Amino acid sequence: MQNEKGKMDADGSERPVMACHTCDDLSERLLGFAVRVGKVVDALPTTRLGRHVAGQLVRSGTSAAPNYEEGCAAESRADFVHKLAICLKELRESRFWIRLIVESKLVSKEKMADLHDECHQLCKIIGQSIVTAKKNAKPKQM
Repeated sequence: MQNEKGKMDADGSERPVMACHTCDDLSERLLGFAVRVGKVVDALPTTRLGRHVAGQLVRSGTSAAPNYEEGCAAESRADFVHKLAICLKELRESRFWIRLIVESKLVSKEKMADLHDECHQLCKIIGQSIVTAKKNAKPKQM
């Protein structure tokens, strides 16, 4: 059961709605990012460095999307902010590994530019979402 202010729990108490149509759009972008990360990981050389970076990037690059999904199903605003903060940490880590791939010349800068840009944009979007959610959680001053 749902009303206009939020979702109703089984006990009839109201909880805020965290998910919206933009959740779906952003979820798709994060999924696409994870898929692209997987392709980069598969293309990395099988050197010691290549294998290490591949393992790190596959973990961080594929975990942002499920953490975001968890945030969209948050039980409270604090839970929402926490899940998005984890998502942001994973994206920031991914951005580091992408930079390392370029700097160590495991893959060319040109081939990594779009993925790096998408990661940067996702970091900004999630970061701003966290700021907005925190700001909206505070009582309004009169």
